[in-house]
Amino acid sequence: MDKNTGKTKQLLGCMATLAASVLFGFSFLFTKETVDRVSALTLLSWRFVTALIVMSILWLLGIIKLSFRGKRLKTVLAMAIVQPVVYFIGESIGMKLTTASESGTIIAVVPIVTLIFSSIFLKEKPLRHQVAGIALSIAGVMCIALMKGFSASLNVVGYIMLFAAVTADAAYAILSRKASEFSSFEKTYIMAAMGAAVFTAGALIEHGANGTIMEYIALPFTDMQFLTAVLYLALGCQTVAFILHNYGISVIGANRSSSFAGITTLTSVLSGVIILGESFSVLQGIATLLILIGAYEANRLPRGAVAIEPEPGKR
Repeated sequence: MDKNTGKTKQLLGCMATLAASVLFGFSFLFTKETVDRVSALTLLSWRFVTALIVMSILWLLGIIKLSFRGKRLKTVLAMAIVQPVVYFIGESIGMKLTTASESGTIIAVVPIVTLIFSSIFLKEKPLRHQVAGIALSIAGVMCIALMKGFSASLNVVGYIMLFAAVTADAAYAILSRKASEFSSFEKTYIMAAMGAAVFTAGALIEHGANGTIMEYIALPFTDMQFLTAVLYLALGCQTVAFILHNYGISVIGANRSSSFAGITTLTSVLSGVIILGESFSVLQGIATLLILIGAYEANRLPRGAVAIEPEPGKR
């Protein structure tokens, strides 16, 4: 691969990861009201079922290609277990048991754990400016998480669940990188299938116990706000964003892709300010600069260098 081709591929990888982070960030607008009215299992179930149905239709129409024959499924199945299953269980329970400042601060350390995991399992050693960039982004996210003051729940179970989510998200980046024989479409399809199976089973048990199975089934057809949230989460996040994110990880690696995590938080804040008319403080402005500078610094290539990372397993 020549230098120009390598630079173009790296740029596409960064743009894909950036776009995915922005799409994840906008989910706040669509779920802010919904999460207070329905259970996490209900929303997750419909999110993944809808994503699976849409991707299956695209596959049947020949728009996307899926081929699992002869491929080793162990790594990609492990990836689908940690993200979305372990991640969303840990995040959902952890956020309920802890304060917003605690959960925001703990989730912010995902890039650090990803950096550690990639150094150990992928032998991807970060450059100094990448570490500095990730540190700046994390500082920005923590500023946003703590701007309303820090309050402590001292809930050990909540902390454990949040750290489980952090570990799962970092492990997902490593496993996605290792599953190099699968396309980003194939990885995302398996993730949707795993999420649909696990969370729908959980939702059916939950609603069966409450005697609300019919309400659960009819919900997207009777509640327009819920349907809107499901469609965005299924199409914008679970389908498009994860296809882009899986592609980005395969091109720029786990370390650099994790540096865009702060863009998701930043998008949530700015969308609230611009669309919902929420206030924007000086501290948020400083946090915005830290996140943007950090993301740039973590993905900046030294002059004359082309970061063409070898495929895992071909080192």
